[in-house]
Order: sequence, then structure tokens, then C-alpha cells
Amino acid sequence: MKKLPNILFFGIDSLRSDHMSLYGYERLTTPHIDRYIEEGGIVFDNMFSPSIPTTPGYASMLTGMDCFSTDVVALRHEGALTDKVKTLAEVLREHGYDTTCIGFGGNASSRGFDRYLSYGDWGHRKAESMNDVAIPELERLAGGDKPFLLFMRHMDPHSPYYTEKPFDRLFYQGDEFDKNNKSLVPVYEFKPFRDYFLSWFPEGCTDAEYIIAQYDGAIAYMDMCINQILVKLKDLGIEDETIVVFTSDHGETLYDHDCYFDHHSLYDNVLNVPFAIRWSGFDKVGHVADITYEKDIMPTLLSLAGIDSGIKFDGRDMTPAIRGEFVEQEPECYITEATWMRKHGWRTPEWKLMIALEPDFHFKPEIELYNLVKDPGENHNVADENPETVAYLRARMEAHIAKREAEVGRRAPIYTNLNWNGFGRPFKSSQEAYDNLHIGDPEAAKRLQAKLAEIGVSK
Repeated sequence: MKKLPNILFFGIDSLRSDHMSLYGYERLTTPHIDRYIEEGGIVFDNMFSPSIPTTPGYASMLTGMDCFSTDVVALRHEGALTDKVKTLAEVLREHGYDTTCIGFGGNASSRGFDRYLSYGDWGHRKAESMNDVAIPELERLAGGDKPFLLFMRHMDPHSPYYTEKPFDRLFYQGDEFDKNNKSLVPVYEFKPFRDYFLSWFPEGCTDAEYIIAQYDGAIAYMDMCINQILVKLKDLGIEDETIVVFTSDHGETLYDHDCYFDHHSLYDNVLNVPFAIRWSGFDKVGHVADITYEKDIMPTLLSLAGIDSGIKFDGRDMTPAIRGEFVEQEPECYITEATWMRKHGWRTPEWKLMIALEPDFHFKPEIELYNLVKDPGENHNVADENPETVAYLRARMEAHIAKREAEVGRRAPIYTNLNWNGFGRPFKSSQEAYDNLHIGDPEAAKRLQAKLAEIGVSK
């Protein structure tokens, strides 16, 4: 009996596809992944993570289900993953796989692995710390007689963006301490996150482009370290029998939409994520233009592995599209966010509707509407000028919610998880949200705030 293929799964946190050279970014951030995929892989050009942030993103990725089926929408999800769904690890274990998860233990969506390993995922040299754990584990798995799943949650693109020489200057040659540069003033003045930013921005930094360059540098550093894993895979002689997957749970906002250096909101720079696969079993390599979603990953991987799980997934098997065949499109999408704001909406190829279910701490309007064809950067809210479009999209969204609620037998989780913010109740005003939501160490920040006066920021 032919051995089933191994799966080497790079589940990279906070990686937006438009900052990867694999997707055409002008900075060469992912040269090793680029080459690896171009030699024998498939790139999905329009991959979306509809439910933000990490917890629902990985829940969909690792179950093949949408947020209605997983009942997960919030970062601070309470309780376990519903037993009505199976995880990728659980299905593969049933088919004789040895399964290991690195850096994702304790999360509801990581249920079912044989082995959980941790690494230093929040400090400096994140990817090297990952390699210190992942490479020996890859060697162990390769030495066994079972097919394996090795899932790795890389954290380098997640803030804080820690980079060291030469990656800190790889994409930046300016003066990050130029007192005439005021681009970070609004960032420092955003009190909910200011203490957090002060804990990892260089003391006295003034230039937002420097911070963005650190994000890009962190990706390039991670790409270099990932290449070490790929080289090891080849040296072990198992590359041809291993499906290699690259994806992310969500993107990152950087300096966009006033949602600084985080990944809350429903703008496309957070929803749009990478998805690329390399597998020796492909008859062709290249790009797939179809719109795809996190829920499509698990059914696609099982199909590539030749495994019939018997599960009726919410997601689609995209292997026909890989072969250049037709797959029924799913162009419209329900989107949710419950990180620092509680919102949902509806996305089509032309329009993006976002509706706040309670006031947010950015003081944004309750309803946002963007024409993605005319305004792909989502910079001009046209809700007031297009009430009929708002009504039409809202009706389609509500019809979809009603349909899915009936199918799963419970209310949509965006309505029922009212403790998404950790306060146990919705906020009544944006000011209340602004005053109560906070990350960072105030005491540590106080020691750095003297520098703020020098760059014109009030304490």
C-alpha cells in the first residue's frame, strides 16, 4: 500500500500577501519561498480570511468550516472548539498520521495533535527559535514509518516586529529619529496602544516608514529561516513525498486606516492572505485566480493526499482549479471581526460593506461602504452616497446569516459572543471603548515618554 504524503504546514501569523515578493511586492521579502513555489508549486492569487483575527482564522483553516460551523469569531474565544467539527490533525490521525504542532498549543483550533512543542515565539530571533525545535522534529518524523503532519505557527510578522542586523536596514536607509518627521505622532497619540508601541519601537523613533520596514525585514528574516527547513526537507530525501503549504490567519494594518501596526478591522489588507502549495504530484504549476477562503484549505489538502474524510465541508476542494479546471465560484463573502472592534459585513468583487455592532475605539462610522473597483485601497467611505447599495448588500448579508443559522441550529456567533472584549458587555460609545481597551505596560512606557515631548507629542 502506497504511503500517504506528508504535510509540512507553515501557518504564518499576521502575514499580508501584498508584502510578499511572491505576490509582486516591490521589496524582495520572500525570495526563498518565491523560488521554492515557482519551481513546483501553485499560488492562489485571491485568498481571503473572512473572520478576523487569529482564533477564528485558524479555526476555519484547520477545520474547513466557516464561523457559523465553528461558532468562533472572537480573539478571546471562550471554551473549546465545538465537537461538531473535526480538525485537520484529528482526521489525519485517523488515517495513520503522526502529527506535531509547534507554537500553537492551548488554542482551541489546535485540538487533536499527537505532540505539542513550544518555542520562543515573542522575543527576538523568533524564526531561529522555531528552527531549533522544528528541524529536530522534522528529522524525527522523517525517521518514522508513518506519514506526518508538521504544523508550525511562525510569528515573525506579528508585532512586535523584532529585526536585527542586517535585516533592520534591509529596506530602510533613512533617519528614523528625524525630529521633522511627524508620521508617528498619531500613532503615539492613540492611547489604547501607545504603551505597547513604546515598549518595542526604538526610543525616540519618529518615522512610520521605519516601522513598516521592520515588518518587511521580519518577513525576509523568516523567509531565510524557512529556507533552512526546506533544505532539511530535501536533504532528508522526502521532499517529493511531502505537500508543503504556506498560508496565514490574517494580514496586518501597518499604517493603514488608522489601525496602526495591528490586525483588527475588515479592510482587505487584513482579509487578504497568502496561500501557496508545493507538491510533486502537480501536473502543472503557476497561479490560480479563483477567489478562495481559509475554509478551502483543509478539503484541498485532504484531496491532494487522497483522503476521503466523509465530512461535508463548508469549504471547497480547490484541486480541480489547480489542474486548470472549473470550480464553482463563491465571489460573495460574509466577514467578521471581534478583536478590538465587533463588526461584520459583506464583500463582493465590487463592494465591501462593514457594519459596526457596537461603537469602536477608532470613532469610525457605524456603516462603511467601499467600491473595491474604483477604490481598492478602501480610502473613501461612500455609504452616505449609496443608500440603495447599502440596503442591497445588507439584505444579502442578513439572508446569508439566516440561512447559515438555520443550517447549524444556533445564532451567528458575532451576535452571541458579547464578551469579545473581556468586559462581558458591549460598549455603549466609542469613548467608552477608547478609555477601556488597552495593551502595553504603562510603567515601562512612562520611562520612555520623555522622548515624546521632543517629537511634539503630548504626554
